[in-house]
Amino acid sequence: MNYESYWIPVNFTDAGRAFGLFETRNLIEALLLTLPVLYLCVRLLPFALTTKLVVTLTIIVPVGGFALIGISDDSLTRWLAGWLRWRRQRRVMYYRGEANRK
Repeated sequence: MNYESYWIPVNFTDAGRAFGLFETRNLIEALLLTLPVLYLCVRLLPFALTTKLVVTLTIIVPVGGFALIGISDDSLTRWLAGWLRWRRQRRVMYYRGEANRK
C-alpha cells in the first residue's frame, strides 16, 4: 500500500474571512445593521457622552455580534431568504378519513 501524505496549512479555511473568523458577507451585514443604530444613538440620545456610550454599546454589541455569527452557519440574509422560501412553499396536510391498513 502506497499512501501519500499531504500537508494542509493551518489557515487553509481563512480565505475570504475577516480576522480569520467571520465571513465577509456577515461582516458587511453587521456593519449595515450597526452603523445606522450607532448614528441614531449618538444623535438622538439626550444624555452625557459617557451615558450615550454605554447605552450605544449595550445595543450595538449584541446586534453586531448576532450579525457576525449568523444563524446555523448562514448569514442573516441567506437564512431569511431560505425561511421566506420555506414559508411560501409550505403546504398543509389534512387528514381525510381512515388510513389504509393492509
